[in-house]
Amino acid sequence: MYPNESFGRRLRLSHIGRRGGSGLLMVPLDHAVGAGPLRRDGDLDALVAQLAEHGADAVVLHKGAARRIRPARFRDLSLVIQLNASTRMAPDPDAKYPVATVEEALRLGAHAVSVHVNAASFTEGAQIAHLAAVSEACDRWNVPLLAMMYVRGPAVRDARDPGLVAHAVTIAAELGADLVKTALPEDPGAAGRVIGAAPLPVLAAGGPADDGPDAVLGRMAAAMRAGAAGVAAGRLVFTADDPGAMVRALAAVVHDRAPVSVR
Repeated sequence: MYPNESFGRRLRLSHIGRRGGSGLLMVPLDHAVGAGPLRRDGDLDALVAQLAEHGADAVVLHKGAARRIRPARFRDLSLVIQLNASTRMAPDPDAKYPVATVEEALRLGAHAVSVHVNAASFTEGAQIAHLAAVSEACDRWNVPLLAMMYVRGPAVRDARDPGLVAHAVTIAAELGADLVKTALPEDPGAAGRVIGAAPLPVLAAGGPADDGPDAVLGRMAAAMRAGAAGVAAGRLVFTADDPGAMVRALAAVVHDRAPVSVR
């Protein structure tokens, strides 16, 4: 899929996508900086162990969190280090600022790095500039780049508008990302057109779990049918009473294209 990439970059990408033609199931666990502790018990290592055991392909962590995970967890799980962040306490929660570098991620043994961009936000310029700078560093160090692209800002009425989402995906591709995660349009046909026109693999964002796990799983299944390369769902997993069962349900949807079921 990436014939022009360096051997090192292809090697890391092959580890992330080691299931071959199956979809990619990524579980972002980078929310703690923004919103506080993910789990009441604070045992992040145990949570990551469940992800690895029940079918996740990759996990997204901040650099400090990654140090609290046993290396053995990553025998069958890829590590993606998040390079920017924000908190809900900030005057502008849509702003994102650098908190780690590609070099730090490599020292941690990461297989890839991730950058979050809120297009249409007040600080869009700084965020896109950071994405471009990280892309250059990824080229230098042969590290795959995931761009988490959202349309968020004071003038945005519909963050899933097909034209806006397609534009956000295009930004990721134009600046050198290998994968893009985004909130796809609700309409499956519109989602399929965004995915079909994208020049890089698209991962469907899980988003808030407020409307219940069945609704989120249904959206993820629809995204896979529309051609998504995979799913990146975090809150659906770490807010679940049984994260292992939720990962199994997602794995069935992503890897096996099975009907939605949590058990």
